[in-house]
Amino acid sequence: MYKSISMSEFEHKWNNKNVTLIDVRELDEWETGHVEGAQHIPLSKLDEYVNQLDKNTPYYVMCHSGGRSAMACQRLSAEGIDTVNILGGISAWKGDKV
Repeated sequence: MYKSISMSEFEHKWNNKNVTLIDVRELDEWETGHVEGAQHIPLSKLDEYVNQLDKNTPYYVMCHSGGRSAMACQRLSAEGIDTVNILGGISAWKGDKV
């Protein structure tokens, strides 16, 4: 089971803590702009990366609006990985993008 948080909750955590962010959008979307410091793991390749993720690290997961990140969280949580879905995704992000 995974949790979901609003973008404002995530932004607070991002600005005040060292959190790990995974962006599951596809490469063309990633290249149009992403949160600096995010890890890029496209949803279409998620299964290739599951074994590389640390089960002791909570991962915050973002996509464009929250749908694909919810699917990624469901998949990763089934493997025992602590995940948090960010509602609204990059479309709700108010910070800088690179």
